[in-house]
Amino acid sequence: MNHDENSNHRRHPARRLLSCALASCLLLGAAPAFAQSTAATIRGQVSLDSAPAAAATVTATNLATGLTRSVQSGANGNYSVAGLPPGSYRIDVSADGKTRSQNVTVQVGQVATLDLGVGGVAETGATGPATTLDTVQVLAPTVVETKTSEVAAYVSTRQIEALPQTSRNFLAFADTVPGMRFETNPSDGSTKLQSGAQSSSNINVFIDGVGQKNYVLQGGITGQDSSRGNPFPQLAIGEYKVITSNYKAEYDQLSSAAVSAVTRSGTNEFHGSFFWDYSNTDLRATKESEKTQGQKERSKDEQYGFAFGGPIVKDVAHFFVTYEGKDYTSPKDVFPGQGYDVSELPAFLQSSVRNSTVPFHEDLYFGKIDWSINQDNLLELTVKRREEKGLGNVGDQNTESYATDTRVNETRIDLRWQLTAGDWLNDAHVTYEKAFWAMEPNSFGNGYVLTDGTSNTGNLILATGSGSGGYQDKGQDGYSFQNDLTFSGWDNHTLKMGVKYKQVKLNTLEQQPYNPQYYYDINESTEIPYYISFASGFSGTSGGQLESKSKQFGIYIQDDWQVTDRLTLNLGLRWDYEKTPSYLDAVTDPDVVAAIYSQDPNAAAGQTYADTLALGGINISDYISTGSNRKAFKDAWQPRLGFSYDLSGDERHVLFGGAGRSYDRNLFDYLALEQTKATFGSYGYQVDTALHSCTVGSGRCLAWDESLRDQATLEALVAGNSATGREVDLLANNLKVPYSDQFSIGIRDTFQMFGYDWNSSVTLQRIVSKDGFAYLLGNRLPDGSFFADGTISGSPWGYGIPGYGSLILGTNGIETRNNSLLVGLEKPYTSSSPWSLNVAYTYSDAKENRQFGEHYALDYATLADYGWFTSGGLARHRLVVSGVADGPWDTTFSGKLTLATPEYYYTTYCPNDDNTQCRIRQYHPDHALGFKQLDLAAQKVWDTGSNLKLKMRLDLLNVFNWKNFDSYSVDWDADSYTGYNQYVTRTAKLSLGLDW
Repeated sequence: MNHDENSNHRRHPARRLLSCALASCLLLGAAPAFAQSTAATIRGQVSLDSAPAAAATVTATNLATGLTRSVQSGANGNYSVAGLPPGSYRIDVSADGKTRSQNVTVQVGQVATLDLGVGGVAETGATGPATTLDTVQVLAPTVVETKTSEVAAYVSTRQIEALPQTSRNFLAFADTVPGMRFETNPSDGSTKLQSGAQSSSNINVFIDGVGQKNYVLQGGITGQDSSRGNPFPQLAIGEYKVITSNYKAEYDQLSSAAVSAVTRSGTNEFHGSFFWDYSNTDLRATKESEKTQGQKERSKDEQYGFAFGGPIVKDVAHFFVTYEGKDYTSPKDVFPGQGYDVSELPAFLQSSVRNSTVPFHEDLYFGKIDWSINQDNLLELTVKRREEKGLGNVGDQNTESYATDTRVNETRIDLRWQLTAGDWLNDAHVTYEKAFWAMEPNSFGNGYVLTDGTSNTGNLILATGSGSGGYQDKGQDGYSFQNDLTFSGWDNHTLKMGVKYKQVKLNTLEQQPYNPQYYYDINESTEIPYYISFASGFSGTSGGQLESKSKQFGIYIQDDWQVTDRLTLNLGLRWDYEKTPSYLDAVTDPDVVAAIYSQDPNAAAGQTYADTLALGGINISDYISTGSNRKAFKDAWQPRLGFSYDLSGDERHVLFGGAGRSYDRNLFDYLALEQTKATFGSYGYQVDTALHSCTVGSGRCLAWDESLRDQATLEALVAGNSATGREVDLLANNLKVPYSDQFSIGIRDTFQMFGYDWNSSVTLQRIVSKDGFAYLLGNRLPDGSFFADGTISGSPWGYGIPGYGSLILGTNGIETRNNSLLVGLEKPYTSSSPWSLNVAYTYSDAKENRQFGEHYALDYATLADYGWFTSGGLARHRLVVSGVADGPWDTTFSGKLTLATPEYYYTTYCPNDDNTQCRIRQYHPDHALGFKQLDLAAQKVWDTGSNLKLKMRLDLLNVFNWKNFDSYSVDWDADSYTGYNQYVTRTAKLSLGLDW
């Protein structure tokens, strides 16, 4: 969307009328309840002796909890039972004194079509016979949803419980859906979920209809930024739905995939389970880095937990509680960078180059109470608590002493109330959330950083001593109210409308680097540094801390219109708004403004630094805030349109497609730097040496003295002069919000092959994301250029604001373009054929104008100067095949095969080692597969003759011990590369469990 289009959106008073109308409708049904994104709907037509049955009664009864919903069919026999928690139901239909029953299973967020007949008319829309069910094992056939315009697929409870996996992160199974990728970072164990060419920060996960969005840090959802912990106890997750594009208007705060999960509930019978997973050094293969040292480092992976639930009052109220914990001791590879061997390092550093082990512990708690007050009212209360602590920043070139301690603490409480009244269904949530991530150095003192000396901070060879991680404490704390209203009384239409208001306090504290860092050039001296970096808080300020009370508002309307028996249209419109006072009310430091409009000391007399910036294409007034010249972004209008057309009339061949826009948000961690950098400054001083000469006393140049190893001496250098060397971050006054435009066309088929029913989907998808946030280097040479004459590299770091350090400008501009082919094939599990197979293939042709996952762009003057590259964040071809099968003697076997072609990696190429002629290049490893892994699992259950069952399980990960690496070092001249950071080696994991 260009600027002119944005301007046009501001002028339509009709949108104000739409907002008022929606708000009025919502207030009419102001009763809280169950979220639309997880509740299922069963709809269809009732027939009596082949004719539509008016005023027929349709009753859905949950076979596990006794929850009951009843509706009457309309004049044309159509009915709709909405707001159903996913699960198995007995559907009873009564018309003109005749009755019939049928059992079906519906999934999370599903709109299931089920035509019901009495008087000899057969039902359609479900497969398999009606079955007598109990609350222990659900055998009812699952209704297949084909008439949705969403590009979506489901992850079932059976897949979550049976498929092999490294960790008990329920999101790990999302990559069984075409277009998705779940990855565990081998360097720190952190996990991320990604869709297409966008980063993990652009997803959102909805649990019981409540978004888990991280407003401050990366990762998409709270707690997933640089953490190896799990976001939710896996025992508490029932199933989930993954929508990669063209979701309906109820989904907010995302521009990539949406995951909608439902939690488990207690039933009318008491049931519980216990598990213990274990793996250690002896149960895994040797890593490549361990082969060179002749032994394996000690490691241990241990996970354990329990779940218990049952009735408080049968058919009325139930409870469910669960706990999961994990203890990891993981090996970390430490090796010199830039191709150096340990023997080439100074003798006093060589002993610190050894593989290390780092600990991690997590506790996850979840509790749920539901109360069916009567057939029309359902109350539900859920509570989640997460606590974790671990050691990070170890591995690669960071030694064990350089580590940081990290912590995550999260509490979420959700109260909801569902009210049904005839054709009306009202759902609402009142929620509270508090989620914080914190970090501090594992030791205090001075950091020792050995480099090749190519720049101030050089290319890293080894980092030891006290780490640079600093003190950080970042998170969100607040309340929200959301309400969804559904009306199904308009023939062939289902109208949904909703509103959400959230008030959340965003916090960030960053004092980095807390420990001074001393840089040494291996080519000159390993005893006297050539560069020193440190930080210091400014007296009378918050010292690197910022708090902002953000207000968020969203409103939407959606019409699912069944135009004919074959054609369905999904028409939706959403609008979101966010007010962040720390950005809107910020006032640029008057001293900084004065410096910008002062004489540029490197330019001719009379030329201010603002003039220099103008010569370089920067109007600095666009970044200077007066406290009243910034406005919150108001143009987040999001049309979402979709269709499905039943080609055969029996839902076996359905054409579907859609187009829509979805807005995400700017992370507070990025926005806060404008003010935190102004209260806790980071400084860099060069030391005059033979290879790094400078003029002592001029600028930031020092003669070496041993007293410089003391923090007090360093702070004295900047005392009373907070500007000296301080980086200045400024944000654009017209900052926008990232969004994506999504287009898709596809076909779903249900067919028989080899005597079994199969479901397939083939989708062409295009997603264009724009206005991603980026920080650019504002520094310019006196003539306004970014590079010196005759050069194509070498950012002008020494040409910052007079009296200050570098100028960093925050703006929008990161873009991605992804054309993809998504192919899904599924053979469902049924009681008559107790095995399932799932195939997910993704072809991606993706481009990006900045390296995947980066929000700093400091190599060129503008993002346009980077040009377009093949996206570095995803493989061109990716195939995931998974399956589960019941074996003899109460055994279950499962497997998962993942194959992907190599990704494109970024590097800097300097021909003939000329640092003035460097350019960004990409390389593509020449092996056919960049990632390949086969995981298998086998489980045996023993029935003790009572209600107690014993389970034993073996997971074998990376069965063939294939070598997979996540990064490479490239020698362009020799046309060779070396892989680093190996993913999981062959690992066995043993599990014991009890069910009762």
